[in-house]
Amino acid sequence: MFREHFGMIETHWKRELPFVAYRKPNTNEVISVFQNDSNLHQLHDFKETGFVFAPYDKKAPSVLILPDKVFSHEYQLRHLKYDTLFLPEISEKDKTYHIEIVNKGIKEIGTKKLEKVVLSRKIKVPNKSSPIEIFRNILDTYPNAFCYCWYHPKRGLWIGATPELLLLRQNTSLVTVSLAGTTKSTTRNKPLWRKKELEEQEMVTRHIAEQLRRYVTDLSIGKVNSVRAGNLWHLKTKIWGTIRDLELEKIIQALHPTPAICGLPVNEAETFIKKYENYDREFYTGYLGELNMGKNKTTHLFVNLRCMQIKGDSGFLYVGGGITSDSNAQQEWIETVHKSETMLNMIFK
Repeated sequence: MFREHFGMIETHWKRELPFVAYRKPNTNEVISVFQNDSNLHQLHDFKETGFVFAPYDKKAPSVLILPDKVFSHEYQLRHLKYDTLFLPEISEKDKTYHIEIVNKGIKEIGTKKLEKVVLSRKIKVPNKSSPIEIFRNILDTYPNAFCYCWYHPKRGLWIGATPELLLLRQNTSLVTVSLAGTTKSTTRNKPLWRKKELEEQEMVTRHIAEQLRRYVTDLSIGKVNSVRAGNLWHLKTKIWGTIRDLELEKIIQALHPTPAICGLPVNEAETFIKKYENYDREFYTGYLGELNMGKNKTTHLFVNLRCMQIKGDSGFLYVGGGITSDSNAQQEWIETVHKSETMLNMIFK
């Protein structure tokens, strides 16, 4: 069954037709949504049905892949072995620039104009692996993440494994999470979190709760938990309630971009990012997932973290980190190096 499924994915890709293949966290069902033509469909009012792929810039158009054909199968994990991790040659220019803008962010926070800002960078690496094989590597390695391979001939090919839920809506029930704070760990023992990560998590949780109170009744906030995603640990808090205002667009616009991928205050952080990041995030830190699909018209969206864009024989990786008053620029640089390993492992297995 899986050979037939992956054969369909490869055929659609070679015919340059839009598709997305994905697996939700902690499941073994791989689902593919195939569109029968190459037309570019954009999202208008969130009442459409299909798979949405939205950019970081909420003013830019989101892409909708129509579910002309939907196929699924139960995927059996392979046991992969990784030898020496490939690490690209670090550009001293890129390193210096990233450390420089992080220090500017820390300085801006010191003036009280910002509480937090998320700064990222783009890494180019060689790639000889097929998209299907990279996708399978991700499926085998990150069972707790939302894993996907997305393609549209007019928008390119993206692959990722993200740990962050943006929104799950089933009828009037809504669930989201606050996810912030990152540390590397080589063991399965929960890390000892620093003040910096704990405060960053609290900021994100507070903001999301404030945004949702306008649209949700019986708002509840769970305990802060440590969750593992590959070689990284994150702080995660579940937030849920009952939807008062059924206009899905308002809720999504209130949540995106979250402080976990932008900063606080959101408008000021966005201005800082636009001024200093020096590249277009495109779909990195946007969101993606099912829009009004299935019998219950479920919407299940994830923030697009830990992702790469494939262009010919090159891969472009996107990594970033949250900057607060307790940040250290050198440590923030190292954190982006650790985060890049998620996708690097998938290419150079």
